[in-house]
Amino acid sequence: MITHFFKTIQDTGLKTIDTVRTGTWTHVVDPTDEEVAQIVALYVLDDAVLEDARDFFEVPRMERGGGVTYFFTRYPYDEKTEDSGTAPLLIVMGESFLLTFAVREVPQFKGFIDGTIPITTTQKAKFFIQVMDSITTSYEKELVRFRKLVQRDRARLRKIGSREIERLVDFENDLNDIVTALVPTNAWLQQVTAGNFMQLYNEDVELMQDLMIANSQLVDSARSVLKTIQNIRTATEAILTNKLNTTIRTLTILTIILTVPTIVASLFGMNVPIPFGNNPYAFWMVLGFIVFLVGGVVWLFKRNKWL
Repeated sequence: MITHFFKTIQDTGLKTIDTVRTGTWTHVVDPTDEEVAQIVALYVLDDAVLEDARDFFEVPRMERGGGVTYFFTRYPYDEKTEDSGTAPLLIVMGESFLLTFAVREVPQFKGFIDGTIPITTTQKAKFFIQVMDSITTSYEKELVRFRKLVQRDRARLRKIGSREIERLVDFENDLNDIVTALVPTNAWLQQVTAGNFMQLYNEDVELMQDLMIANSQLVDSARSVLKTIQNIRTATEAILTNKLNTTIRTLTILTIILTVPTIVASLFGMNVPIPFGNNPYAFWMVLGFIVFLVGGVVWLFKRNKWL
C-alpha cells in the first residue's frame, strides 16, 4: 500500500494527496511488485535497495546513490510469524521527498498519521529526526517492560519453573534483537551528524546528538537486562542442581536405611534352621536388633552430616 502525505508549517493537519510534490512524505507498507516498480519509477530509486528492504531480516545500514540516501533501521514489533522482536524500516531521503518503506505496519507512525504528534513533511531533516525519535521512544518502552518482567522473576527466584525459563529465553532473544538493531543504527546516525548527508541546522544537530546518546543508553540498558537474565538463569540452574542433589542424597539414604532391615529380615526368613528358631521371643529380639542397626546407621549419617 502506498500513501502520500503532505503538510507545511501553515497547514493545520496532515493531508493525504494523490500527486506527489516537493516536501511529500510517501509511506509504503507491504507493497506488491507493481507498487515497488511504481515507486522506483516515481522517485528514480535503486530497485535492488528496495528489494533488500523487503527482506524481513535486513540489518541496519546506510547507503547513498543517485542523490538519494537510504537509511535502513529496525523498530520494535510484536511479530507473530517470524522469530524476531523487531521489523525492518527503510527511510529514503531525496532532495524533495522523504519515503518510508516497511514490510509490516509501523505502530510508531500512528501518532503522525492521526495528528496527535505534529509533523511538517516539508521540513525533511526535522521530520527524519522525529521518525527516529519515535522508534527510540518505542525501544525505551519495550526495555522498561522487559526490566519490570525480569525483576519480577528475579524476586521469585526459587519459584521459577520451566515456563518462566522459556519466557526468559524469549526475552533474551528479543533483547539481542534490540541490541543488534540499535548498534548499527547508532553508527550511521553518527555518520549523518558528521557528514553532509542532509541539511542540518544547529538545532537539528543537537537533536541528532541527543538521539545518539539516547540510543547508546538504550544499548547499555538492554545489555544490563541481558546480564540480569543470564544471572537469573545461572542462579536457577544452581538452585535446581542443588535440589536435585538433595533429592538424590535423600533417596540414597532412605535406600541404605531400608536395606538394613531387609537384609536381616531376609536372613531370618530363610526356610532353613536359624538361631532362635524355637524361641518364643525371637520375633521381638530380631525386631529389636533391626531397630538397633537402623538407629546406628541414622546416628552415623547424622554424625557425618549426611542426613
